[in-house]
Amino acid sequence: MDPRPASHRPPGPAARLAQPDGAALDRSARLQARIGQRIDEAGGWLPFSEFMRMALYEPGLGYYDGSGAKFGARGDFVTAPEISPLFARALAAQVAQAFEALPHRVLEFGAGTGALAHDLLRELARHGTPAEYHILEVSADLRARQRERLAGLPVRWLERLPQEFEGVVLANEVLDVLPVQLFVHTGDGVLERGVQRAPEPDGAAAALQWATRPAPPRLAREVERIAAQAGPWPAGYGSEVCPLAGAWIGALAASLRRGLVLLFDYGFPRHEYYHAQRAMGTLMCHFRQHAHADPLWLPGLNDITAHVDFTACAEAAAASGLEVLGYASQAHFLLNCGVLELAAGDGGAPDPALLGPLQRLVSEAEMGELVKALALGRGTLPAPLRGFARGDRRHRLVRDAACTGERGGA
Repeated sequence: MDPRPASHRPPGPAARLAQPDGAALDRSARLQARIGQRIDEAGGWLPFSEFMRMALYEPGLGYYDGSGAKFGARGDFVTAPEISPLFARALAAQVAQAFEALPHRVLEFGAGTGALAHDLLRELARHGTPAEYHILEVSADLRARQRERLAGLPVRWLERLPQEFEGVVLANEVLDVLPVQLFVHTGDGVLERGVQRAPEPDGAAAALQWATRPAPPRLAREVERIAAQAGPWPAGYGSEVCPLAGAWIGALAASLRRGLVLLFDYGFPRHEYYHAQRAMGTLMCHFRQHAHADPLWLPGLNDITAHVDFTACAEAAAASGLEVLGYASQAHFLLNCGVLELAAGDGGAPDPALLGPLQRLVSEAEMGELVKALALGRGTLPAPLRGFARGDRRHRLVRDAACTGERGGA
C-alpha cells in the first residue's frame, strides 16, 4: 500500500529474492491470466478482496491450493506449532480444563501440516484425556499432507462446518488469511483500493497494478464508523477491514451448541489497529521466510496476510450470542498454561534445545506479544479459563459493554 511514485520506492521483492523455479512461475502466470480475465469480466477493476481470494484460494492455482512447502524452515513462514511442540503441549492444559465441562472433541480450522493436531493429541493422551479430533481444511494439498502425518490417530476430516458442534474449536493463524478490503480515507470521502490490468513496457504481457475508486456505501459507512472510534486520521490514511472475520464467527456461533473457541492470531484491539501512525495498514506477504509488501508480485506464490481487528471479532461474537471469555498475549496464555514447566521437564531445568524455540513463542520481541489469544464460548465452562488467569486484556477490546458478555440478559 505504498503511496509513493514507483521511482521513489525501494526495490521490490523481485530485486531482493531468488526467483522460483519454472513450474512455479508458470503456475503464477496462469493465475495472473485468470485474474486478468476476471478483471475484464468485472469491467476493468477488481476489489482487492477478490484478488486476495483468488491469489490464496483459486482452485488449482491459489497459494493454499498449490503444491510446495508453505510452513517451516523450507517454506514461506513458520507458525507456533511448527516452532516447537511446547505450543501444543501447553495448549493441551487449556483444552483439558475445558473438557471438564465439554465432550472430549476438538475441531481445528486450517490445520496446516498437522503439527498442532499431532502434538495436542499426544499430550492429551499422555494425561489420560483422549479426544476425537476433527479438521476442516480448505486446501487439498495440505489435507493430503495432514492425512500422511496423522495416520493412525483419531482424526476425521470434514468437508463443511457441522450443523451442530459441542467441544473445543481451535483456529491458529486462520483469520489473518481471510480476504480483506483495502481503503484510503481522504478529506473528501473513502476510496477502495483494487487491481486493474497494466500493459508491460514491451507490450508483451498484461501485468497488474493498483487502482482506486469511490468505496461502495457499506464499506464507506464501516470506515467512517471505525474513524469515529479510532481517529482522527491524516488525509490519505490507508488500512483494511475484514467483513469475512465477522461472518466466520457468526457461522461458527450458529454451529456451536456449547463449547470453547480459541483463536490465535496476529492482531490488535481496534484503537491500536487503526492508530493514526499506522497509516499504511498491516497487509504483508511472505515468501521463503522473507516478508514484503507487494501482493501483486507473483500471485499464487506468496502468502498474503492482514492482522486481525480483535474488537471486530468481539463485536461479532456478542452479536451472535457468544461470550468473550478471555483476551491475552500468546506469551501470557502459554505461561499460564505451564509452558515453562513443560520446558523444564522432570529435571527442573529447561532443556537447552528447547530454549531457542521457547524464546520465539513467548518473547515480547517475537510472537509472545505480536500474537494474541481470544477465547469465545457458549454454555457453562470452567472459570477462570487457565490460559487467561493472568494478563487478561478484555477491557482493551471494548469501549462499552457490548462485547464483554454483559448483554443485559439477552
